[in-house]
Amino acid sequence: MNRFFIFLCFCANLLLAQQTDYVDFKEVKSVLSFNQMKVDSTVFNSYEIKFNILKKTDSVYLDAVNMKFLNVALNETSVEYKNDGKKLIIYNKFKALTSYKLSFLFFASPKQAMYFIGWDNDSRNQIWTQGQGKYTSHWLPSIDDMNDKIEFDISCVAPKGYQVISNGKMISKRETPTYNLWEFDMQKPMASYLVALVIGKYDKKVEYSKSGISLEMYYYPEDSLKVEPTYRYSKQMFDFLEEEIGVSYPWQNYKQVPVKDFLYAGMENTSTTIFADSFVIDSVAFADKNYVNVNAHELAHQWFGDLVTETSGTHHWLQEGFATYYALLAERDIFGDDYYYWRLYEYAQELLEQDMAGGGTSLLNPKSSSTTFYKKGAWVLHLLRELVGDKAFKKAVKSYLIKYEFKNVETQNFIAEIEKASGLDLSEFVELWLNNKVFNYDDALVSLKKSTFIQEYLMVDCEVYTSKCSDYLGSGVSDEAKIKVVSQIPNHLKKEDFKNSLKVRQAIARNVSKIPSELKTTYESLLDDASYVTIETALFNLWKNFPQERHKYLDKTKGIQGFGDKNVRMLWLALVLITDDYNTDNKTQYFEELTNYTSPKFGFEARQNAFQYLTLIQACNDTCKENLKQATKHHNWRFKKFAKSLLD
Repeated sequence: MNRFFIFLCFCANLLLAQQTDYVDFKEVKSVLSFNQMKVDSTVFNSYEIKFNILKKTDSVYLDAVNMKFLNVALNETSVEYKNDGKKLIIYNKFKALTSYKLSFLFFASPKQAMYFIGWDNDSRNQIWTQGQGKYTSHWLPSIDDMNDKIEFDISCVAPKGYQVISNGKMISKRETPTYNLWEFDMQKPMASYLVALVIGKYDKKVEYSKSGISLEMYYYPEDSLKVEPTYRYSKQMFDFLEEEIGVSYPWQNYKQVPVKDFLYAGMENTSTTIFADSFVIDSVAFADKNYVNVNAHELAHQWFGDLVTETSGTHHWLQEGFATYYALLAERDIFGDDYYYWRLYEYAQELLEQDMAGGGTSLLNPKSSSTTFYKKGAWVLHLLRELVGDKAFKKAVKSYLIKYEFKNVETQNFIAEIEKASGLDLSEFVELWLNNKVFNYDDALVSLKKSTFIQEYLMVDCEVYTSKCSDYLGSGVSDEAKIKVVSQIPNHLKKEDFKNSLKVRQAIARNVSKIPSELKTTYESLLDDASYVTIETALFNLWKNFPQERHKYLDKTKGIQGFGDKNVRMLWLALVLITDDYNTDNKTQYFEELTNYTSPKFGFEARQNAFQYLTLIQACNDTCKENLKQATKHHNWRFKKFAKSLLD
């Protein structure tokens, strides 16, 4: 499907594994022009790339999927080339130890990797990229192999009123009456999958790290009150990671940009993290769903993944395991040791469940699950640090990053640095934790029990109800222990048990679905909690348990929206529509509102909620069904899968 996008691109590019012995691509300069944002735009874009030939060869190539080319020139002279739909192959008698410049015009109409949001409906207008894997070559001639690193300097022409964000530092913004030219400079090389571009309407807040790095936090203009809760602890985490890792942040600045209908939680493009705008939250939502972990994870990738990059999927844990572990360290600095050990405990439970289901794999299996790469990888680093000690561990990590900066690495490169710093032979550790398909849960539990918090949690158990259980919720045990008790004895709770923290009260709302009459008034207080999850759960349970009080509960929660997916509002609308004697004059209006949430104007999370509620109350009309059919073609594969299953 042709996308409106005049693509002027002065862009120097990259290479694949077989080429790295012959060619060293150095610098890409790209000018992307979006001056006619309409479907079927067919203007070509310019492109320029500089490279050195290491050994003589008769051809070089760039990955370029479904693109068209004109004026292909080598050192300003026309050159023979072939476009096979996947690669642009340049034929020439390339001489060793010689520098070349390749330039051309190209046109791309990407079906993936670059997404045009809202231009054909009433949604906010955005363009954003997601190139992880081998996808940047769908919108920009490049090299799919992550082993070839290049300096990308991107410029972009876009209509006035739109912000452009890309990798590196913005060095100029040239304005015309209708368009602006944004120019960005990268000083260091990176893998092609980390090239990023976002075009949209944003404001930004800027802070500075202790080391002087500018931290640019973008937000939609209407979300100014959500900036603080969304980006809470950002500077603290940045400063902590620089100090903890021991290697200065390797790029000129750090930007974070929310986008609509993103494919994942976040993506660590070099110096420019893109994340799902569902994480843009208010202060109430922070207690239930916040951006802190994703924020820390993508930031840690700026060192582990962007500065040093895996050679292949076999070593994927060097990126995801490290980012998970260092994000957890950053959160530990904020929330404390108990939080750190609790998350490790949760990771261990998830890994144990995976093993019990027969899904356990080696950490070095390129086909391992995210649970293995992320959670098991983090556990390996935790245990390795315990084994060799803080001093040796930090020394090794610093040496590893400095030695392999802007290069590609394998697991043995890291293990060798740990062995060198500690003086230990780690072959047994590697076999037990990296090569073994099974997660050694019992050994992990030994490590966890070094925390008195975990010891207490494991000690508190009410699977078999005793008199002691009734005392736990009023004692000084941790919230996590109390939550476990609530889940085990939901039918034994008393009024005084509600006198607990927000998290424990949320557990009560979640576990007590059949509300005893003696707890009715106390349970109703949950509707006043600063938690959209609690309010949503309590509203449904109260509405279901006490039909005679439904008007009161609906009146009380009428104006609450909830998260970005409008979880509370949509439940409220669905309940209103099936409550016969409530607000009957406005039911048509409420039905239209709920149906409207299925339209592409809204994020896929909100649309999914609306589809589910309309299906549950058997009210998915023609408009709803048409929007559902449209959703089966959505670029977000999870939402697409959901829509197809619901349609079937």
